[in-house]
Amino acid sequence: MSLLIDLEKRDKVLCVRLEGELDHHTAMELRERVDEALKEQNLTHILLNLEHLSFMDSSGLGVVLGRYKYVQTLGGEMVVCSISPQIKRLFEMSGLFKIVRLASNEMDALLELGVAS
Repeated sequence: MSLLIDLEKRDKVLCVRLEGELDHHTAMELRERVDEALKEQNLTHILLNLEHLSFMDSSGLGVVLGRYKYVQTLGGEMVVCSISPQIKRLFEMSGLFKIVRLASNEMDALLELGVAS
């Protein structure tokens, strides 16, 4: 299975919706597309919706951490939402939730990033 990447601009937030598998085969494409969108559209925050993500490995975690660090340099934040139990466990074991906030759904995540829906 591959990875479907849906990107949408909402104010200063890049909404990233993933469906499929985020692994070493798909991580580079995600990194390139997110970085390009952030730069071209002058965005500072990332909302990462993982509702339809079925698998993630350490390469995926690396991409998420790298995008977090990048938006931090811009003065922005990252919020993850709609995460499945198995992906949530991966985030917890890696310590990502110590730096990345978790919201239950996309609307709550947008509110946390200061965007009214």
